[in-house]
Amino acid sequence: MIPGRIGIVGSGSIGLYYGAKLAATGHDVAFLMRGGLEEARRDGIRVYSETTGDVHLAEPTVFASAEEIGPCSLVINSLKATSNDVLAHAIPPLLGPDTALLTLQNGLGGDELLASQFGAERVLGGLCFICLTRRTPASVNHVGKGKLSIGEFGRPVSSRLRKIAEAFNTARVHTDVVENLAEERWRKLVWNIPFNGLSVAAGGVTVDTILADPVLHQRCRGLMEETIATANALGFPIEEKYADFQIDRTYPMGPYAPSTLIDWRAGQKLEVEPIWGEPLRRARTAGVTTPLLEALYAQLVALNAALP
Repeated sequence: MIPGRIGIVGSGSIGLYYGAKLAATGHDVAFLMRGGLEEARRDGIRVYSETTGDVHLAEPTVFASAEEIGPCSLVINSLKATSNDVLAHAIPPLLGPDTALLTLQNGLGGDELLASQFGAERVLGGLCFICLTRRTPASVNHVGKGKLSIGEFGRPVSSRLRKIAEAFNTARVHTDVVENLAEERWRKLVWNIPFNGLSVAAGGVTVDTILADPVLHQRCRGLMEETIATANALGFPIEEKYADFQIDRTYPMGPYAPSTLIDWRAGQKLEVEPIWGEPLRRARTAGVTTPLLEALYAQLVALNAALP
C-alpha cells in the first residue's frame, strides 16, 4: 500500500483509469476534476474493462480545487502537455515534505518541467502502454493493453519506486520499474512519433490504414529509423530491429485510433511540442539529420494552428 493520499491531476481517461484501479484496492485517491465533477459526485467513477475487471467507485473522493485535496504522498500528473500551464497552481497545494510526483505525459520535457518547478528529487516518470476511450466525463472504456513502466528521473531505481510499482501491480495494472527513464521515453517515441503523427497528417486514419498503405508504411518506418538514430546519438542504445518489433505489435491493434487522432477529431489542441518538436530539437543538437521528422513536425504545427 502507498501510505497517505494519492492525488490525481488530470482526470481524463488515463487519470480515471489508474486512479480508479488504485482506489479499488483501498488507497485514498483524490481526483482533481473539472468537466466530470458533477457526474462523478452523482453517479461515481466507472472503468469498463473485460481484461482487468470493471470498477465502480460509488462515492469517489473528487474535488474542484487542489486546495481541497491537500498534501499527498504521491501526485500523479496525467494532464495533457497542452495543459501544463495548470501545474504551477495545481501542484503546490498537494505537496508535503516528501511528496513524489509521477508524471504520465507523452513525449519529452515533462520530467524536466516538474523538476525545474518543484524539485528534481520529487520527480518520477511513467510510460503508459494502454488503449483507453472516454465513455463519459467520469467513465472510461479499457480497450486493451495496460502496461505501465515507471522510473526515477535521473536516478537509479529506489525503494519508493518499487512500492509504487507494487501498488499498481496489486491493482491489476502490470507495472515494471525501469533503470533508465530517458531511454524508455525514446523507445516509446519510436511508436508515438510515426503512428500518432501520421494518423493526423494523413487526414485522420487509424493505425491499420497506416500499415496497409505502402506510402504511409514506408514513411512510418523511416520515422522510426530517424528516431532510433537520434536516440543512439544521444547515448540511448536502441537496436535497429526495434522498428520491426513496434510494427509487428501494431498489426493486432486493428483500426486503433491513437490519442493524437482522438484529440484532433475532438477539435482539441495537439501535443505537438513534446512528441515531435522536442525530439526534433534534440536531434538537431546531436547532429542527426531527420528530414521526415522535420516535414511531419511542420505539418502538425500547421494543423494545430488551424484548430480553434
